[in-house]
Amino acid sequence: MMQDIEKLCGLDSDLDQFCGLGRTVIENEAKAIHALMHRLDHSFANACRRLISCHGRIVVMGVGKSGHIGRKIAATFASTGSPAFFVHPSEAKHGDIGMITQQDVLLVLSYSGETEEIISLIPFIKRLNVPLITLTGKPHSTIAQAATINIDVSIEKEACPLGLAPTTSTTAALVMGDALAMALLERRGFTEKDFALSHPGGTLGRRLLLLVDEIMHKGDAIPKVHHQASIKTALMEMTQKKLGMTTVLDNDDQLIGIFTDGDVRRAFDNNADIHQTPIRQVMTKNPKVIQPGILAAEALSIMESYKITALIITDEYNHPQGIVHIHDILRAGVA
Repeated sequence: MMQDIEKLCGLDSDLDQFCGLGRTVIENEAKAIHALMHRLDHSFANACRRLISCHGRIVVMGVGKSGHIGRKIAATFASTGSPAFFVHPSEAKHGDIGMITQQDVLLVLSYSGETEEIISLIPFIKRLNVPLITLTGKPHSTIAQAATINIDVSIEKEACPLGLAPTTSTTAALVMGDALAMALLERRGFTEKDFALSHPGGTLGRRLLLLVDEIMHKGDAIPKVHHQASIKTALMEMTQKKLGMTTVLDNDDQLIGIFTDGDVRRAFDNNADIHQTPIRQVMTKNPKVIQPGILAAEALSIMESYKITALIITDEYNHPQGIVHIHDILRAGVA
C-alpha cells in the first residue's frame, strides 16, 4: 500500500534521481582521492621529516572551507601525538602571528595558492624563518612557490555540478592531511595508550586509563563479617552495604571467603539456621581477588570470565582494600 502511494507521488523517481546524483559526487571524490596516491613522492616524505622533527607546534592555516579543513587536520595531529593548533590568517595579521615561534612548522591550505590573507603573511613567515609546508592545487601559485615544501592536492574537477563549491578539493586536502598525520603517528610509535591520554573522556581513554582504585568501595564501605558471625549478621551487612555480597575475615582480618546472594539461596535450600549457623560453613572459599592498580577494564574481563558481579581488591597480606562491583565499572563508562 505504502509503495503504491509513493509511486503515485513520484517518490520512486526522486529516489533514483537523488541517489544517482549522490553516487556521481562520491565517484568523483573517490577518483580524486585515488589520484592522490601517485602524488606521495619526495615532497610528501620531506614534509613528514619536517613535521616529525618539529620541536614546537604544527601551526595550521587556511581561509574559508580550507580553514574548516585545516581545523580538522590540526585536531587530528594534536590527538595523535603531534602537537598542533589552528590560526586564522586574518587573526594572525592582528596579533595572533605572535603565537608562532621559530620552533614551529607552518602548514598552510590554499587550493588556489593565491589566498590574499595568506600571501600578506609570507614576509612575516619568512622573517620568522619557520618551515612552510603548503597543500595547494596550483604548484606554480604564489603560495606554492613561497613554500619550503609544496604538496600537490590538485583535482580534475569539483563534485559541485556548477564547478564552484569546494567539494572534491576540500576532500583531497583533508585526505592528504590525514595521510601526513597517520604517517607521523606510525613513525612516532604512537600507541593506544598514548591515544587514550589524549582522549581521557572517551570510552577508549577510560578503558586504558581507569584503575579499580579510582572506583572501588573502600574503608567503611567494604562489607565485612567475622568468620564466626551468623548468617543473619552477614545478611544485615550485605543489606547495609548494598553490594550483594560480604567479605568473610579471620581473626587477623585476612580474607578467607565471600558470602553472596547465591550463597544465601543455597543456605536457604539447605535449611540453614540463619541465627545459629556460622557464616564460615556456608561461605564460598578462595574467592577471586585482584591487586590494586589493575585496570577497571581488566577487572570487568575477569568478572565476565567467571560470571561474577564483584571483585575484592586485597593487599599483599590478603587484607581487603576495596570492592569493585560491575555496576561501578559500567557507570564509569568502561564497557
